[in-house]
Amino acid sequence: WQIGRILGIPIKVHVSWFLIFGFVTWSLATGYLPESIPGLSVPRYWMMGGVASLLLFGSVLLHELGHSFVALRYRIPIRQITLFVFGGIAQMHREPPGPRAEFLIAIGGPIVSFALAGLLLGLVSVAQTRPGLVALGFLLGAINLQLGLFNLIPGFPLDGGRVLRAGLWAWSGDFDRATRQASLAGQGFGVALVSLGTVLLLGAASGAMPEPLAANGGWIILIGVFLFVAARGSRRQASIRSALARVAVGDLMVRDVVTISPDLNVGEAVAQHFLRHGYEGFPVVEDGRVVGMVTIHDVQSLPQSLWQWRRVRDIMQPWSPAMEIAPDATALKALEQMLREGQGRLAAVQEGRLVGLITRSGVNRFLQLRNPRRSKSTDSSEY
Repeated sequence: WQIGRILGIPIKVHVSWFLIFGFVTWSLATGYLPESIPGLSVPRYWMMGGVASLLLFGSVLLHELGHSFVALRYRIPIRQITLFVFGGIAQMHREPPGPRAEFLIAIGGPIVSFALAGLLLGLVSVAQTRPGLVALGFLLGAINLQLGLFNLIPGFPLDGGRVLRAGLWAWSGDFDRATRQASLAGQGFGVALVSLGTVLLLGAASGAMPEPLAANGGWIILIGVFLFVAARGSRRQASIRSALARVAVGDLMVRDVVTISPDLNVGEAVAQHFLRHGYEGFPVVEDGRVVGMVTIHDVQSLPQSLWQWRRVRDIMQPWSPAMEIAPDATALKALEQMLREGQGRLAAVQEGRLVGLITRSGVNRFLQLRNPRRSKSTDSSEY
């Protein structure tokens, strides 16, 4: 669900956020707050727990906005920020342009968290006469400090892992190799967290450790599994990028391109092209020159009763440089351009002539044939 916009970025919450919000509110209302501020009524503890939970997730949101603010300075669009059970994710439309940008974007989040921790813990030191504010300020300050420190673990895709990738990228000059190495570190830390959580669970079960450690052990295992899976996915994405960077558009494009005249009415275009060939889109060519692109979505946007009265030129997307690419460009560049521009296909143009067509489905087919287990492409970077 989208709950608003900040800096033009959609802010959304995943359904899992409500689960963790309820759990945090319950744990604060029945544990931390009664111990820190005794003598209050149960409804007041629950109200304070709810407010504290919202402020905690507000801190997570500010952390992600720290990343986003720096990314926007590098003109990297942010698709959205999503709050979920393990915190938050800022989804960037593309990767940083270089190691310096990667480092600054990665460190932006922890800097915000440390600044909030310093501010809140500083306020606690001067608000000793207000027990409620002291308890809340200490909690939020400690959480922000922990958030900043945890994210600096040098395992991708955590912020520390991105700092590590920036260093490896600057050292080797190879972005995909740096991603694979940083992701491998992330998998290692994931295994370590799962092992630590298991030890805590077993220790609590045997009585060798306090029972509250059992809950901590469970959360540590979940975080470790999440980190391992995310790091493994990042390694696969790096392998996909590396494979597409070694293949030219000319090797994947369709050379016998079926085109449509702009003077056909939409009904004729459907019968003679969309139904006959089964493609989802066609270049529109007039006098040997590409003038637009028409897709099945353009057709669907027009009521069927008007198909005989509207021509292809009335519904097509007018031609723009965003719809074309050189045949000697890499397939990676083509995929990134399609994702960035919201296109399902690009025309391969050489010296002003249409020489082929490359599609997302064609790129995915290449990846599936190359390695079925690594056929899922990525369209954004996440913080």
